Amino acid sequence: MTRWKASPGNGKAWTEPKAKLLWRKKRWETTRQIGGKKGTKRSLLVDGRGAPLSLIVAGANRHDVKLLAQTLDAIVIRRPKPTKRKPQNLCVDQGYAGQAAEQQIRARGYLLHIPTQTPPKGGHKTGGRARRWVVERTHSWMNNYRKIRVRYEKKVANFEALLHLATAMICWRM
Repeated sequence: MTRWKASPGNGKAWTEPKAKLLWRKKRWETTRQIGGKKGTKRSLLVDGRGAPLSLIVAGANRHDVKLLAQTLDAIVIRRPKPTKRKPQNLCVDQGYAGQAAEQQIRARGYLLHIPTQTPPKGGHKTGGRARRWVVERTHSWMNNYRKIRVRYEKKVANFEALLHLATAMICWRM
């Protein structure tokens, strides 16, 4: 470096803190994230006890309504035919309150239950407790497996296989 005729300086590297700042451009500007949220989303359908019936894995940047049809179609057991006396109920959260989601749910023969903003004053037939806790409990059971809690697998097929193994173990323990 020092033998080159157009060499600026004496050939020694700058080591002082001020010299390092010269190489950075737009130091305080944040880096824009490309592609939305990072991570994985599990769309899970469970029965009244919390046993998993279907499981879909997708990117975290997908909305829940886009995964609804796949989740309802991926049920691993045969559903009994709903009758007028005994319809099949489907309890979902506020994210499925749109008209498109309601049409998909009713087209598959489910009776839709979406919670309101305020809980009912008198108790309902579940004894006053929320219905959504069953799904959240199943998700927490799945998080008990260390291999699933943080996703280290690069391929979706490998991660989905681990999830299916965990759901099989949950069903076996029930």
